[in-house]
Amino acid sequence: MQRKQALVTGASRGIGRAIAAELAGKGYDLILTCLSSIEGLLEYARNLEETHSISCVVFQGDIGNPQAVEELFSSIRKLDVLVNNAGISHIGLLQDMAPEEWRQIMAVNLDGVFYTCRHAIPLMLHAGGGRILNISSVWGNVGASMEVAYSASKGAVNSFTRALAKELAPSNIQVNAIACGIIDTDMNRCFDPAERQVLIQEIPADRMGTAREAAALAGQIIAAPSYMTGQIIALDGGWI
Repeated sequence: MQRKQALVTGASRGIGRAIAAELAGKGYDLILTCLSSIEGLLEYARNLEETHSISCVVFQGDIGNPQAVEELFSSIRKLDVLVNNAGISHIGLLQDMAPEEWRQIMAVNLDGVFYTCRHAIPLMLHAGGGRILNISSVWGNVGASMEVAYSASKGAVNSFTRALAKELAPSNIQVNAIACGIIDTDMNRCFDPAERQVLIQEIPADRMGTAREAAALAGQIIAAPSYMTGQIIALDGGWI
């Protein structure tokens, strides 16, 4: 029996790396992408192959670049699961933000989701079904001061998720998203210890979430009944 295949973008660290391990443990063959950390991702892919007896292909490229995504999909003939995890953040006043910085946030966080979905959908239609999971943020639900561009991009991803789920439901393709709160990853290590402690004090669970928790939830959503689609599921320790 042929194993299922999953594509995880932004898999060299944090949540993407943990999701790769989660899916490898469930027997998925993997396609993993990164922007720059290719040597580390290649080593990680080899470890996953040896540990779980799966196939793991690595691709280096900018998910916010349509030509790179086209190159990525040029060798993909079958895809059961797409996890859009690649993302970047920007902290600062909107009035101080350069147009190039705004475009970069939108290109990676939003445009990349469009590019990958546009290529993945025909493969899933051909297979008679599939799963798309977008990694979003609670700031996409409520917005965050000093993170306007990031909030806007994730809010758009949430709307994209709901709309695409309705479009693809008749074709047995489920589309959902995880709205992450503060997860202890490199993206949030821009905060110094005092700032991290202030954030933690706001969270009822009294801690940051872990990448493994996000990955476990991703695995559950991917394996959920097909009737669950169009959902933005918060993972935030009761914060928002």
